Amino acid sequence: MKELNLQLKDTEWPLEYIDHDRQIVRAIVFDDQENYYFVRAKRDDDFGKATLIETSGGGVEAGEDLETALKRELKEELGAEVEIMHKIGIVSDYYNLIHRHNINNYYLCKVTSFGEKHLTRDEIEDFHLSTLRLSYRNAEEEYKKCAETKIGKLIAARELPVLRRVKVLLGE
Repeated sequence: MKELNLQLKDTEWPLEYIDHDRQIVRAIVFDDQENYYFVRAKRDDDFGKATLIETSGGGVEAGEDLETALKRELKEELGAEVEIMHKIGIVSDYYNLIHRHNINNYYLCKVTSFGEKHLTRDEIEDFHLSTLRLSYRNAEEEYKKCAETKIGKLIAARELPVLRRVKVLLGE
């Protein structure tokens, strides 16, 4: 199956300029019981007050390859060791408010084990990051509910097509 390749625009905030690109890795993570793992973020910042669902992942560090970055991020945020099953594709999106273009590289990963998380201070204190274990249907509903905020709309527009592609990849 051809990789997903989406180009999205930020329609929530006006575009003034974009001054940087950020290479990001993200994953739809699942287990043998058909549970899906996400992060819950509670934020109150320039984007507004919002409680969100999001795939686990983050920025790729200088000199780091995508798969190494992905495994590091999933270990940090979920405490998960994973098997990378498939690259889903790339979703390019923008956060006009912070003048950033995101290049989101999405993967499908299966959990092999869980251990200790290694969250950053910002993830703990600013975003109150926690793990969500959801069925596919509940994950879809969470994204729709969180899309009632401006930042939630951007995240849902980016992640719902990826989640739906996973359903096809897993033959559901």
